[in-house]
Amino acid sequence: MDASTLTMSSGLSAGLGVALMVGSGLLFLIIALIVKKRLVHNTHDFIISNRQIGLGFGVGTVISVWTWAMAVMMSSAMTYQWGLSGLFWFVVPNGFAIMAMIPLARVLRARMPDGYTISQFAHVRFNGSNLASGVVTVTMIFNVLLEILVNLKGTSVVMSTVFPIDWKVATLITIVTVCTYAYFGGLWTSVMTGTINTWMITVPAAIVLVAVFDVIPGGAPAVFSAVQGADPTNLSIFEADAAAGFGITLAFGLLASVVADQTFWQKVWAIRADQVTRTFLWAGAWFYPIPVCLGLLGLVGLAYGITPEMIGGDIVAIGPYVISHIGLPTVLIIAYVLVILAACYSTIDGASAALSSIVAVDVVKRYFKSTTESRLFYITKASMLFGGIIATIIVLSGVDFTSLVLATFALKTAILVPLVLAILWPRTNTIGFSGGVTLAILIGMPLREVYGELVGTFAILGISGFVVVAAAYLIPTEFDMRRLKEADVVPGE
Repeated sequence: MDASTLTMSSGLSAGLGVALMVGSGLLFLIIALIVKKRLVHNTHDFIISNRQIGLGFGVGTVISVWTWAMAVMMSSAMTYQWGLSGLFWFVVPNGFAIMAMIPLARVLRARMPDGYTISQFAHVRFNGSNLASGVVTVTMIFNVLLEILVNLKGTSVVMSTVFPIDWKVATLITIVTVCTYAYFGGLWTSVMTGTINTWMITVPAAIVLVAVFDVIPGGAPAVFSAVQGADPTNLSIFEADAAAGFGITLAFGLLASVVADQTFWQKVWAIRADQVTRTFLWAGAWFYPIPVCLGLLGLVGLAYGITPEMIGGDIVAIGPYVISHIGLPTVLIIAYVLVILAACYSTIDGASAALSSIVAVDVVKRYFKSTTESRLFYITKASMLFGGIIATIIVLSGVDFTSLVLATFALKTAILVPLVLAILWPRTNTIGFSGGVTLAILIGMPLREVYGELVGTFAILGISGFVVVAAAYLIPTEFDMRRLKEADVVPGE
């Protein structure tokens, strides 16, 4: 198998790529307008879907926001870099991270049934402390912006690899498209389009993978034989280098990406209370086939001896490169592109909906209490556009995709332990919580830069946890969890 035999498929014009991006957006815009007319009447509907999301839509929307650019592109990139060990360490923690949300979601939904955001929880939990809630609010906003820009970057990489489209143009088209349809329906739009996107991700991904192995002379056995011939360790799932290089860090990062993310906490409070457990259980289980299918494209890249230089130096482009050069019919290449667009679009609109809830509840309602419902509704919707603009500016600076993902994980890991302890341990206090998150970032992030991902991750976890526990014993207090029911509601509930 020789990379020189791979050629760019014909018929992949820039016009086709733009049509796919805009066409998907127009479909979702129609859905958004229907949703707006029938389901969205006030801010409460816009940010929490009247707490009426059922099991089917719940599973669909959780899978769609979790199947972001990282899941569909880094799965193949890590397999390309580390072989089957990379695929193993990427896939296994992914579904588990969703399921691990269940005990925390059950506890907080029972104790704080009228909640909207995790920052709101921090505000009530720490007796109205602006310090604690401010730390969480800033962290959540930053994390949401990182999610938006990571998926903008992912879309730009795919579209510029498969089609002759400048990546900056692809970025601009994506943000305008998603913000346009997300603006009208908020969380309800994210739920509806996300469920559609889940089907667009899962079914085509499996079909495309089968087609890839079918067009390769010798099929899957030839691929595995070539990979083993190049380096036998590529077919081992227990290589220590992969675990130390990114696996352990990724596992904690994925867990933090769920627990410390308003995108998922918004779903916890929006899904019907009796369906929360089943939703996150099924979403975690049904997610697994997606990165497995797309991750195996990395093995194809190894089998053909494709080098990073051939794909522009960013290994996340390995999947799109294989798909567009292996000789697939145009219709299947389009199917793959729609998979990526579905994954990125659904995560961007889900993150935008989460940002709107943070702005409404944790900024406007908390600090500008006299704001009228009509003005609150307008500000909430406008915040989605503002977040998209900020994320786009950062992406256009040319920041590296993998660096974005790892930075997102590191920052979310800083709040992971303090947040879990705040939910489950009444003795967690304001000083410990705020200090744990802040010091983990101030000390742990520089250590990560100097000593690498593994040392940095354990430093962040250790510092944040130690500060919380130490403060709990030095300043002994105990919070009455029943007070969480005192959380304010937004107009419309």
